[in-house]
Amino acid sequence: MTDKLTVSVLGTGIMGAAMARNLARAGHTVRAWNRSRDKAEPLAADGAHIASTPAEAVEGADVVVTMLYDGPAALDVMRQASPALRAGTAWVQSTTAGLDGVAELASFAREKGLVFYDAPVLGTRQPAEAGQLLVLAAGPGDGRDTVAPVFDAVGARTVWTGEDGAAGSATRLKLVANSWVIAATSATGETLALAKALGVEPRSFFDAIAGGPLDMGYLHAKSALILEDRLSPAAFAVSTAGKDARLIVEAGEQHGVRLDVAAASAERFARAAAQGHGDEDMAAAYFASFDEGAGEATAR
Repeated sequence: MTDKLTVSVLGTGIMGAAMARNLARAGHTVRAWNRSRDKAEPLAADGAHIASTPAEAVEGADVVVTMLYDGPAALDVMRQASPALRAGTAWVQSTTAGLDGVAELASFAREKGLVFYDAPVLGTRQPAEAGQLLVLAAGPGDGRDTVAPVFDAVGARTVWTGEDGAAGSATRLKLVANSWVIAATSATGETLALAKALGVEPRSFFDAIAGGPLDMGYLHAKSALILEDRLSPAAFAVSTAGKDARLIVEAGEQHGVRLDVAAASAERFARAAAQGHGDEDMAAAYFASFDEGAGEATAR
């Protein structure tokens, strides 16, 4: 069996487009589809075939990759693709779908005879474009040779979390990881907002914690986006982070855990989106600390 595959990529937003581009660069035949075709069209320059419908995109595919907004969106698109799906096709489901969402998608896969891989990724725009994502994957071992070239093209490393994609072990790990990312982002925004309110120069805070256990690269990376007004293009958008925060809260509730920070973060992202920052980097949740009329405030 050749390791050059025909790969269908459904969803070519920030992450999906980068994944499709790296798959094409690795020599795979890529068939891309996006609900807004204009977001997929640039991939033609990288050799991808731009499909008009999900069914056209998956026709003849060895592997189908879904990188869509949420579980319901992924299920809707796969239902549209179903007339052209072949039994035995590997489905790499990379949407952050949440626990209920991944269960519904796995059920659809069983119904259609697809080989289901729960495979969310960790990383944002820059590592995605560089093919340096961390792939979290769960699925049957006897089909991994088929999906391994896909993971190798889009990621620097693959962490296998189990043999049963339907159990959602990879999604569970993704939610845990994202809970930390979201908490750190919210803390960064609130810290800069408080510094602004108290007249504290942010550099004074950075100098105070420099080199100690409270210092962290992520703080500096997200702070720079706010301080230097570099929130667009987004590495990870406010609206998407808000959706993930809600999924994290739901997962906690289902297992008897109250996640106050995640719940508050979901509210912050919602406020920032209402102020017009939904398509900006998630660091723009900083603006949620101010009244809507002060939405154009900066941290400087």
